Amino acid sequence: MAGSQGTTGGSKGRLLLMDGHSMAYRAFYALPEENFSTATGQPTNAVYGFTSMLANILRDEQPTHFAVAFDVSRKTFRAGIYPEYKANRSASPEGFRGQVELVSELLDALHVPHLRSPEYEADDIIATLATAASAEGYEVLILTGDRDSLQLVNDNVTVLYPTKGVSEFTRYTPDKVFEKYGVTPAQYPDLAALRGDPSDNLPGIPGVGEKTAAKWINQYGSFAELVAHADEVKGKIGEKLRGGLADVKLNRELTELIRDVELPLGLSDLVRQPYDVPATTLLLDTLEFRNQQLRDRLFAVDPGAGSGAAEGGADIAAGPGVEVHGALLTEPGALAAWLAEHAAEARVGLAADYKWSLGEGHVKAVALAVEAGPAAWFDPTSLAEADEQALAAWLADAARPKALHIAKQVQRAFAEHGWHIAGVEADSALAAYLEKPGRRTFGLDVLAEEYLGRTLGSAVAADSGQLAFGDEASEDDETAAAAELLMVEARTVLDLAVVLEERLAKDSALGLMRELELPIAELLARMERTGIAADREWLAQLEIQFGSAVQQAVKEAHHAVGHEFNLGSPKQLQEILFNELGLPKTKKIKTGYTTDADALTWLAGQTEHELPVILLRHRDQTRLRTTVEGLIKTIGADGRIHTTFNQMVAATGRLSSTDPNLQNIPVRTEEGRMIRRAFVVGEGFETLLTADYSQIELRVMAHLSEDEGLLAAFASGEDLHTTVGSYVFDVAPDAVDAEMRRKVKAMSYGLAYGLSAFGLSQQLGIETAEARRLMDTYFERFGGVRDYLQRVVEEARGTGYTETLLGRRRYLPDLTSDNRQRREMAERMALNAPIQGSAADIVKIAMLKVDTAMQAAALTSRMLLQVHDEIVLEIAPGERAAVEELVRREMAGAYPLRAPLDVSVGAGRNWEDAGH
Repeated sequence: MAGSQGTTGGSKGRLLLMDGHSMAYRAFYALPEENFSTATGQPTNAVYGFTSMLANILRDEQPTHFAVAFDVSRKTFRAGIYPEYKANRSASPEGFRGQVELVSELLDALHVPHLRSPEYEADDIIATLATAASAEGYEVLILTGDRDSLQLVNDNVTVLYPTKGVSEFTRYTPDKVFEKYGVTPAQYPDLAALRGDPSDNLPGIPGVGEKTAAKWINQYGSFAELVAHADEVKGKIGEKLRGGLADVKLNRELTELIRDVELPLGLSDLVRQPYDVPATTLLLDTLEFRNQQLRDRLFAVDPGAGSGAAEGGADIAAGPGVEVHGALLTEPGALAAWLAEHAAEARVGLAADYKWSLGEGHVKAVALAVEAGPAAWFDPTSLAEADEQALAAWLADAARPKALHIAKQVQRAFAEHGWHIAGVEADSALAAYLEKPGRRTFGLDVLAEEYLGRTLGSAVAADSGQLAFGDEASEDDETAAAAELLMVEARTVLDLAVVLEERLAKDSALGLMRELELPIAELLARMERTGIAADREWLAQLEIQFGSAVQQAVKEAHHAVGHEFNLGSPKQLQEILFNELGLPKTKKIKTGYTTDADALTWLAGQTEHELPVILLRHRDQTRLRTTVEGLIKTIGADGRIHTTFNQMVAATGRLSSTDPNLQNIPVRTEEGRMIRRAFVVGEGFETLLTADYSQIELRVMAHLSEDEGLLAAFASGEDLHTTVGSYVFDVAPDAVDAEMRRKVKAMSYGLAYGLSAFGLSQQLGIETAEARRLMDTYFERFGGVRDYLQRVVEEARGTGYTETLLGRRRYLPDLTSDNRQRREMAERMALNAPIQGSAADIVKIAMLKVDTAMQAAALTSRMLLQVHDEIVLEIAPGERAAVEELVRREMAGAYPLRAPLDVSVGAGRNWEDAGH
């Protein structure tokens, strides 16, 4: 956001008016809710974003007077005129509710007046204050996300309208309003009336956009004159205008802001006052806003403490952006010299502008930054030979510490240039994931805002202040601007590493990042680049086969109903299933009755009609066809599929894959096995080898619970589910039939995943009471498991988190929620997280041990995939026996469980044949 042109504004001062509800709502969507909440589960993203925006706007605009206006409800005088006003707006998101009150508490602590009126909107309050202040000679700034406030703009009044979250704003002066909309601010309500506003449920003239509306207003001078001469507007558009006159007249009445609302405060009451520092500090502590830079920025603009930005270092400053002292290294030898001088010992933050593409180098620019020195930028595609050699040597040197953001992606991109990155001891994204594993967003800008109070890109400037932006900027100017931003990012990566490492060290998780997650990231980058060979012709055949099955299911469904319909339309399915065919009603949802897979399965069991079964088959075959189509599209020019492994998706630490997702290929169905046959051994290699753990989650559960009965069942060497079944049903092992074994297996795994009695009943197709009796019988025999599961939930309720064997935490604030559904969901997660998370950690350890052992043995064989608990390797000629022995040894010894790890291994020319 551009800075102000002075500190006092008009002759009376500068008044800042803010639409509090509008800006809090934007803050809510600008920052991910899952990244901002207290230990009790209270979301705080809207309050945090509002606080950050507030600190920035006060620093940049330096108002002498300040007030915030809020909406109270939708039942204002406008709703009295037009009951449908804003009636189409959905309720505020659950996570947003309550945060407006927290914003109000913040404003109270800061001694900022905030006003409400039950009959009027925040816009009307702002209009009243702005009109009075402008008349008295104040300079007025209005911060709002509602365009109706543009009608208030004049020579003394400027609207700051957010264009990106709550960090960047457009300044609307009279000239800017006309440039943007083609009308004056006074004419803006006329434009809005003709255009309509769907968000307020105000219909416009069909086919009339802003350009046509502006043309009419300028042609006739005003909305009133346009209405008076509506008969003169020719053609169909004139007919539409005349047909919608009643609507737009009402729109015009509703869009006019009220400028004489009776308020309890006058302009003299809006002079900025010193903060109540203890109250503010207590509130920030309660909200768990631990970011010191956010606090520094907020307290730096406390009128009681003087003005000015928070004190920063010589090379970096807090604020909406950050300045760096750096250089664009373009001369031969400059990079080598910079590395020798600044990167020999110190940790270096590295940021790159790159695209992720197989077989091609797409690293377009690189920036480096050190804590106590300048930053640097260079174009890797135009390096002199000496510089490239120096860079390659420094990157590959494990003794030269480096900090990256999403290290796996950077390592993979650099590898396409032939550069290996070693010595990575910090990854700002991975660290943030370990610190808050439930988060879903790892953008550098989001993390910088959350942990550093820094807004990237909004106020980046070089020391010289000569950077040019906009349409007329030269190519050199644009390069310099991009370079400056990339250097800021490199420095931000470095600063984030420091902050996050302190937090991980406090939680005993720093070793987890350095010893497990960072090495795994490097291994996954290699696996992604290697990929796995695919049989394109076989996949093409499967595509035809599954496509034919889909069409056959469509024909059968049409025949079963007696007419054609869209099998993919929930609305049509509801009409056919429940009205036309009169089948039993399923679960009620907003749009009627659900037709999801569970509902169709239930219907198939409740009725003899063939349609639910056909629909289920149609969905299965459609999913299979889609999977095959996706696989074909992802085959690279090298004939191999290169999936992307995700370390930071599952809160439990499990890996997942995308593009394509190899975890959605069915394992136990014939169709799934047919798809797995498409993954084959590549040219120059002998076979594929697969290895996985047998019942690893149950072994972890036995280890954690120390249940003697379960440990004995594993130690017996017999089939686990048969042995457990004999205990539960009190029969000899040879009397355990297939149905008993199925029930015990479902229950054993269900307990490890937090399955309830109801969930077990649904899975087994039995009554809930029977499922509960089955669980009670199980717990009578395996009391240690029962005690462990109860203990882990209670401990997590006290600490707020669970832990794996390696100390990976999962935070579960909803364990103390007043919402029963959220609390029960958190309890199931608490049961599952230590078991599944420990299993995931063990698999990662195993992958690293196998990879390290293969490298130590100088084997050519290589690891290709990790899916669920299975590892897939490609075996070089003559190395199968050595690799198999190595894999069994390293995987079995990955972690010392009381129920020892058991490894199964298989080999074959394709993934299916290599199964076991």
